[in-house]
Amino acid sequence: MLSVALIAACSKKVIIMAKKTWNEKLNDSKDMPKVELVDCIFAARQGGPRMLLAPPLAYDALMKRVPKGKLATIDRIRAHLAKQHNADWTCGLTGGIFVNIAANASAERQGENETPYWRTLKKDGELNEKYPGGIDGHKMLLELERHTVIQKGKRYFVEGYEDKLFDLAVGDAFQVVSQ
Repeated sequence: MLSVALIAACSKKVIIMAKKTWNEKLNDSKDMPKVELVDCIFAARQGGPRMLLAPPLAYDALMKRVPKGKLATIDRIRAHLAKQHNADWTCGLTGGIFVNIAANASAERQGENETPYWRTLKKDGELNEKYPGGIDGHKMLLELERHTVIQKGKRYFVEGYEDKLFDLAVGDAFQVVSQ
């Protein structure tokens, strides 16, 4: 279902531009994944010139793997995707955007094929104010899974999140299991 986002007058005609739903955005992979060679000082700080642009569905798939009681961070998801695609790093801007798209798409589906987005935190275990329901909604869902949320100034964090991080490599086809 498309919602009308903008009505613009153009050459004496009315053009109705429809806004994509969150699920349409999630499923729009464009030409991703792709690895771009970046030649700048920033690339040196990231560990190399190969930057991955991963599609929203790649973030969604990893977020769905995080089990109840465990957590992930956007940075760890980005690092995992970079490793999967033999890249040095993953674009942080698109990573943040695509995690938010996955979260809002899940809320849009209203429990059907749910992505447990609340288990994915920002850097240092910080809650994501852009998730459905804002900080209060994110906090409530985490507390329902028995995570302790603490406030530091105006920001909120999961206490001891480092001890609850899920190993995203679990279940990867290329993972070598020692016997």
